[in-house]
Amino acid sequence: DNGSEFLDQDSIERSVLTKKKRTTAYYCHPKCPEERGSNENYNKIIRRYVKKGEKMCKFSVKDIQIIQDKINNLPRKILGYRTSKEVSDEWLAQV
Repeated sequence: DNGSEFLDQDSIERSVLTKKKRTTAYYCHPKCPEERGSNENYNKIIRRYVKKGEKMCKFSVKDIQIIQDKINNLPRKILGYRTSKEVSDEWLAQV
């Protein structure tokens, strides 16, 4: 949230193709995790596998892939108790 990638509001909102404004970006208030519900929920899920304060460099690419697969195959209430992978696969089949 405090990264330099958020400094240029205009380029965030501008289309790469047309250079015209295509969206509006909104920011949460500092130190207000309740305004970032989805982000905080994913953090909670990730913390099942990676404890707070653990160094990511201690995890191999294979470890991270395993964690990613577990998360993507976790049924979610917001998805009608389907998994992210199921929803993604359904969407890709329609495209």
